[in-house]
Amino acid sequence: MIKEQISVFDIFKIGIGPSSSHTLGPWRAAQQFTASLSRQGLIADVEMIKILLYGSLAKTGKGHGTDVAILLGLTGADPVTFDVEAVTPTFENIQIQKKLNLAENRVIDFDYDNDLLFLFAESLPFHPNAVTFQAFLKNGKAFSETYYSIGGGFVVKEGEDNSQKAQVDLPFPIEKAKELLHWCLSTGLKVSEIVLENELAWRPESVTKAGILQHFFVMRDCIYRGCHTTGFLPGGLDVARRAFPLNKRLIGQAEYNDYNSWVEAIRKGGNGFNYILDWVSCFALAVNEENASFGRVVTAPTNGAAGVIPAVLQYFITFCDGYSEDKIIQFIACASEIGSIFKKGATISAAMGGCQAEIGVSSAMAAAALTECLGGSQRQVLMAAEIAMEHHLGLTCDPIGGLVQIPCIERNTMGAIKAITASQLALQSNPDKAKVSLDAVVNTMWETALDMNAKYKETSDGGLATNIPISLPEC
Repeated sequence: MIKEQISVFDIFKIGIGPSSSHTLGPWRAAQQFTASLSRQGLIADVEMIKILLYGSLAKTGKGHGTDVAILLGLTGADPVTFDVEAVTPTFENIQIQKKLNLAENRVIDFDYDNDLLFLFAESLPFHPNAVTFQAFLKNGKAFSETYYSIGGGFVVKEGEDNSQKAQVDLPFPIEKAKELLHWCLSTGLKVSEIVLENELAWRPESVTKAGILQHFFVMRDCIYRGCHTTGFLPGGLDVARRAFPLNKRLIGQAEYNDYNSWVEAIRKGGNGFNYILDWVSCFALAVNEENASFGRVVTAPTNGAAGVIPAVLQYFITFCDGYSEDKIIQFIACASEIGSIFKKGATISAAMGGCQAEIGVSSAMAAAALTECLGGSQRQVLMAAEIAMEHHLGLTCDPIGGLVQIPCIERNTMGAIKAITASQLALQSNPDKAKVSLDAVVNTMWETALDMNAKYKETSDGGLATNIPISLPEC
């Protein structure tokens, strides 16, 4: 059996919000479909495209921007580089003109209401997030492919193996936490060092480190942008941005003109408990308000949970004197391995496991990374991850209006604070006396996911989504 090999750049991906499984994944699926058409020389023969959305993609697709992502992906736009300010205008232009420039190579008629179908009552067995693309050709034939967005921006085409990369010889193959601990203890390497050694199987160390820093720069810019953008979030709930006024109140009269001077201004404000707590919340709010506004974020490991790790990393940078490239690389590398273990042993998809699979996993990742960067042992690192997830078990995903806003944005602040608390607990504990292992909590999370009622798995069919009286405008 081929084992899934996950790189740091699989767990952390640069993309556009608001959802990794409902936006980034479908975007990538659309790109893969047009690539398939191109490889077979069919682009010029396409006369019509139909898109079928199943399960969770159908039920919360409009709120999560699935329709937007798919149409942009079909045009050839890339979420890493596409101008975020052009997302909505491009989407609206396709709707108004009823034209779609397929892979920037073939302009076809496209009627949004008739050619993009939301099949609310249908679901495919492999995964709740399914999309089928149908291309109808000049010769009367059709070409069809089905894709599954399985969480965190990972995409699987029907009939293909889940592994998206060719198998390589990893010096430290890891499926479970006990294997990670084995390698750490037998070599004396930290978790982050194990990760960097494995990454050498794919690319030179300098390239890996440069890529990790690029992802950090996106996180950094997202926090700063979110803290300095006012207004309301799109989608119809009229949710006011909170990071902007919170930043303004906390920073007071301090003067600054860029990220670095802003960090210095924050540090000068002190280190009181309430002050630090408010800033961690502010960092997390900023990221997820940007995410909800089709901003550029990093899946960590998902878009819905994109604020937890940046918030904890920003806490480490600002209040723990962790602002160095080596420490940032260490933090992100360590976090990625914990996310990988959850991906292999359970899921990072809320449509499969509820919000425990997103906020819970991101909190565990952040707790582990912070613990290592603060000098914790390998056992304490794994203990911190276990503690963080243990207290997210059973967390449901019930977004109001199908939007990644309520309760999603606030949950990122909670996940960040829990991660810091879990790290502190682990650093002050003897992991030899721990009663619960990380592998045990991963297994428990997966069993909980299997037992969880489907309506609590990113469908907006239960929980807060059905108990809060709201009315959204027609999409």
